[in-house]
Amino acid sequence: MADNNKFIVSHAPFWHDGSKISTRNYNMAFAAFPAILLGIIYYGMSAVGVISLAISSAIIWELAFCRIAKRPITIGDGNAAIIGLLFGMLLPATAPWWLVIIGTFVAIIIGKQIYGGIGGNAFNPVVVAMAILMISWKDIFDFNEALINYDFDFAMVYPLAALKHFGVSAVDSFSMGDLLMGKQSGGIGATFGIGLIVGGIYLIIRGIIRWEIAFSFLFGVFLTALIFNMTDSARYAGPVIHLFTGYTLIGAFFLATEDSSSPVNFIPMLIYGAGAGLMTVLIRNIGVYVDGVIFALLIMNLVNPLLDKIKPKAIGKVA
Repeated sequence: MADNNKFIVSHAPFWHDGSKISTRNYNMAFAAFPAILLGIIYYGMSAVGVISLAISSAIIWELAFCRIAKRPITIGDGNAAIIGLLFGMLLPATAPWWLVIIGTFVAIIIGKQIYGGIGGNAFNPVVVAMAILMISWKDIFDFNEALINYDFDFAMVYPLAALKHFGVSAVDSFSMGDLLMGKQSGGIGATFGIGLIVGGIYLIIRGIIRWEIAFSFLFGVFLTALIFNMTDSARYAGPVIHLFTGYTLIGAFFLATEDSSSPVNFIPMLIYGAGAGLMTVLIRNIGVYVDGVIFALLIMNLVNPLLDKIKPKAIGKVA
């Protein structure tokens, strides 16, 4: 009698270390908490409102899509929540409610779900949403104008905007200590340098993100800014301003390292990070946009599949 049993196999990977997607996302949220906390301290309940709306609307969009597409409900893995959280961290505290909802729709539906869901997206969903919003409503991301009515104990200026419009002399008063402590205007969770660095190191130690991408990105920013500064120090700011302002640190540790849109091999990771850092400074110094992190990462997401084809040659000889 014929054996009707079938040999069943599954697609790669065939080995699993027991970790969960939800654990990764919970660690991401934990690492981002210090930066968010300082943003809430500086900007108050409006920051809480933006972050809360971003997280909840992202979860709702994912739930609605899964229902309509008749797919398994995936909101329990925390991925939609972390997309909403990171997206909210990049926004000014004065962002209107409709902007937040449109942004999370773009991130979840266009940036993630149309590619098949988590792991299938070619681009970082948060980066896709931010790029579209920054192009469509550029004035909302003028942080100096957006946060002008806040009463701070110190001068809150968006250094990159001051640099763009008034030159290096406008940012000479910023010290590294002030920048690391978040004494600058910007996204709710993107200004507290120490918090972002500590959170990034925590993620690296836990094995959540790869150090190669984060540090090569920062190196690319540092080296490119240094070269520009050496050629014309009166026109181009030094590396400190570029490293600790704008979206640089949150980009290095929380955006560039997104699993699906970044390389997995060693050399490609270094090229990917350094290339994003290089283009960030190029856009800032000679482009029309004040901050180039979002567009630089979007371009590197595009070339990521080509970079990952770079592999070391096998050791040994063919018999």
